[in-house]
Amino acid sequence: MAEPLRWGILSTGGIAHTFASDLRFIEEGVVAAVGSRSLAAADAFGDEFDVPRRYGSYEALVGDPDVDVIYVATPHPFHLANATLALEEGKPVLVEKAFTMNGAEARELVALARSKELFLMEAMWTRHLPHVAKLRELIGEGVLGELVTVEADHGKWFAADPTHRLFAPELGGGAMLDLGVYPVSFASMLLGTPDRITALVDAAFTGVDAQASMLFGYASGAQAVLTCTSSARTATRACVSGTKARVEIDGDFYAPTSFTLIARTGERERFEFSSKGRGLHYQAQEVARCLSEGVTESPLMPLDESVAIMDTMDHVLSFL
Repeated sequence: MAEPLRWGILSTGGIAHTFASDLRFIEEGVVAAVGSRSLAAADAFGDEFDVPRRYGSYEALVGDPDVDVIYVATPHPFHLANATLALEEGKPVLVEKAFTMNGAEARELVALARSKELFLMEAMWTRHLPHVAKLRELIGEGVLGELVTVEADHGKWFAADPTHRLFAPELGGGAMLDLGVYPVSFASMLLGTPDRITALVDAAFTGVDAQASMLFGYASGAQAVLTCTSSARTATRACVSGTKARVEIDGDFYAPTSFTLIARTGERERFEFSSKGRGLHYQAQEVARCLSEGVTESPLMPLDESVAIMDTMDHVLSFL
């Protein structure tokens, strides 16, 4: 087996902790270094995960010659600048979702990665989970027939704190970029880019979006019905319906879970999946596979699709 990828984790927030924890479940990667805006935060993270090299700046982290790939785990307003910093140093990058703040930033980042012929991928970890891989397999085999409707929701309750990232405009607050990206990306994976979009979007007390109900139409005739909210803990289930059968995915549909295949005539088949941790290690394995094969983007999360998803969310937010 090839040597494991040496990851440099940029930022020490919650998602960085989850990624570092899940990386322990695979042999394809290790956390080699961590960078934060303060050395104290980097040291605390390094002590928790036994990371050998800690840096008090992002510049020092991306400049480490013993780091193979950078994981950008900052809030989305900083993704463009942080990923650019790493790409300019010649480092492949996995950047957290939402990919950027908007479609324009996404195009800029993708153009830079392609000009440098460097790997770049949005960290939409749902794409790489076992139940999603099986769903795509069933669809590819024609088990569901022609897709007709995709339904998905993602709602969580957050206390009304103006400094919290969900509500603070300066931190990219809003339900869409943090929560809505999951159902929007899920529908994109299955149906592509919508050619018709309508939505109801309501604001939170800070002016950012708090809730959105979306209806997407596609050239195929299929439709997607998607919701997100930062005001309630919803069922977070998803359903993919076709002319022959449907798949009902348990909550949380975007995390490791299971589903039921229900034929048009009513027969049911249960699919159970097991996974360690939160499931972020599957995307790390995909990065390792791509880099080992010398490809600069993943077919499971193509860069053009990440741009299209940002454009779609821009359109939805225009209804606010």
